[in-house]
Amino acid sequence: MAPARARPRGPVVALEAPIDRTTHAVLRAATLELLEVEARRHFPSVLHAGVPGRTARHCDDPRTTDPGLRADVVLALLRHAAALTPRPYLWLTRPGELSTHDEDLRWLGPATWATSALGTHTPLVVVTRRGWFDPVSGVCREWRRLRRRA
Repeated sequence: MAPARARPRGPVVALEAPIDRTTHAVLRAATLELLEVEARRHFPSVLHAGVPGRTARHCDDPRTTDPGLRADVVLALLRHAAALTPRPYLWLTRPGELSTHDEDLRWLGPATWATSALGTHTPLVVVTRRGWFDPVSGVCREWRRLRRRA
């Protein structure tokens, strides 16, 4: 299995298939964590940086529409996450289906700017209860019944 390459496509960073095992394990754990922690049908979107179990989080405020403020939030989360783990991931948990929503796009530009400012190639991945996907490349993984492994 070839390692995942997060490579810039113009100014935007995206995952490419096939993804590496570490990325698969981290995103599977993020999906599982969402399933286990969030029991409500409707819940606020949360931006995470780090790895499941060691994350910096920001609960999204729908009134925060300024892209500059969102970029500052992403930058702060990634800086904090870099102290927690050597390879931080960036993901947005939200309710809904595995398709691109307005909320995903509101975070995509600021996340791209922040990762570029830090000199990293960390794509923003969207996580729902059904799986995860990269809104730029379309690379995704979906589960019908995700369970913790023994």
